[in-house]
Amino acid sequence: MLDLDGVVWLTGEPIPGVGDAVARLRTAGVRVLFATNNSSPTVDELLARLARGHIEAGLDDVLSSAQAAATLVEPGSTVLGLAGPGVAEAMTARGAVLVRDGQADADAVVVGWTQEFDFDRLTRATRAVLAGARLIGTNDDPALPTPDGLLPGAGALLAAVATASGCTPEVAGKPHQPLADLITRRVGTVDLVVGDRPTTDGLLARRLHAPFALVLSGVTAPDAPLPDPLPDFVADDLAALVPSAPT
Repeated sequence: MLDLDGVVWLTGEPIPGVGDAVARLRTAGVRVLFATNNSSPTVDELLARLARGHIEAGLDDVLSSAQAAATLVEPGSTVLGLAGPGVAEAMTARGAVLVRDGQADADAVVVGWTQEFDFDRLTRATRAVLAGARLIGTNDDPALPTPDGLLPGAGALLAAVATASGCTPEVAGKPHQPLADLITRRVGTVDLVVGDRPTTDGLLARRLHAPFALVLSGVTAPDAPLPDPLPDFVADDLAALVPSAPT
């Protein structure tokens, strides 16, 4: 299972060598699954980004925290999204009804990564939670890696709503149980989790009872203190990792 941001790409730009690395795994007979905490892109957008990295993938090969968050709402529920298009897609596929205001009629507020975060949207989300809506976060990552450095992550936006409303959110993405359950339903046993963030990818590996391979192409710097959990493998990037990973 490969993370995307920081492992396969940085803000959609492929990290050198990822296509060849995935091809080597597949040639060895390894099923490759892509799981991302970034809930903003739609599935088609994720597949298109993979294709730019010379990685062919289908709908069954990609999982996102948006899809995991959708499992937490019932079909027919009303949802106010403070999130990107990926959340809207996942909620619609689940049979939820998206609402714009939500203060009086939202069953849930779902917060994910979006650049369209402002005071008005924060206010609507807060008021909906105070009126009784559940607060669901696609993930609680504090930062998002980019080629130019870190951006505030979905966890920063979720923290704003949680602080303003005084509500403890339910979190769907890595390393939490909803995404782990989604992965298990999709593929069963996972043999290796590859990621750039021990607190998400590493802890998810523990939850899935799988080894963890840490790559240093994302948020974890080579000179960072020893991470917890300690990885089973460490490599500069996916291309460097694949020859040493068990197949």
